[in-house]
Amino acid sequence: MGRPLFYEIMEKPATSCIIGICSVIWFYIQKKNIGYSHVGLSYETAVDGHHWRIITSAFSHISVLHLVFNMSALWSLGVVEQLGDVGLGTPYYLQYTLVLVVLSGLLVLGIYHLLIQRFKLEYFRRVTAVGYSCVVFGWMTILSVKQPSSKLDLFGFLSLPISFAPFESLIFTSIIVPQASFLGHLSGIIVGYAIAWGLIHGMNNYWALSMLGWIVLVFVYSLKRSGTYDFNFLEIESVTDPSLPSVRFIGNGRTLQMSAIPVEGVEIV
Repeated sequence: MGRPLFYEIMEKPATSCIIGICSVIWFYIQKKNIGYSHVGLSYETAVDGHHWRIITSAFSHISVLHLVFNMSALWSLGVVEQLGDVGLGTPYYLQYTLVLVVLSGLLVLGIYHLLIQRFKLEYFRRVTAVGYSCVVFGWMTILSVKQPSSKLDLFGFLSLPISFAPFESLIFTSIIVPQASFLGHLSGIIVGYAIAWGLIHGMNNYWALSMLGWIVLVFVYSLKRSGTYDFNFLEIESVTDPSLPSVRFIGNGRTLQMSAIPVEGVEIV
């Protein structure tokens, strides 16, 4: 018999929390019938100032199968939390998960910008990406460099050598799931290699908390500025330089505003 699930959860606390968060968000999206155009990331919405979508898109999923596939892979990759003796562990996992969420999202937007502006591929202007796969592929890549002898278990019966898992999974998902975002997955792999090879390094609790603070600030500011969420207790005023905002508290109350944004396609990441 395998170990009780309770002990597995205790050994992978951060992974378990993230799986729980993604599952709750998926349930909420289904329950409230929220469209993915409201939470997904696209070049067009990013240009319009919806920078908060970098975060919401990562934790939103398009279907239960999409959720199960990503969370199954993430659960297996949670072994990173148990490798504190080789320089990994839970703090490392949390710090660089934050980096993967933000940088993979920014890299996707950068690639879209190149394809649109340089190669005139207007299709990518409105393609909307959702899903946690950027982070999943990033951790696959990091683990393939740090622990090449490990295995990636999917759905409890499929086992892949971790050293080949990033590109095997990239090709597999692109063939089996036509809507899968090749660019999103590739962005996760690129950022993963940058972390594993030490090109991105130096994260600790101080920098992680500082980064989290800035993410929250930009998230709230972009929600307010884009008009998606009306924080009535915050007011953005122009100062001497109109391009620089100031924020002040003026009251309380908030209103959620959602308007459907037509998209040409949805890519699952």
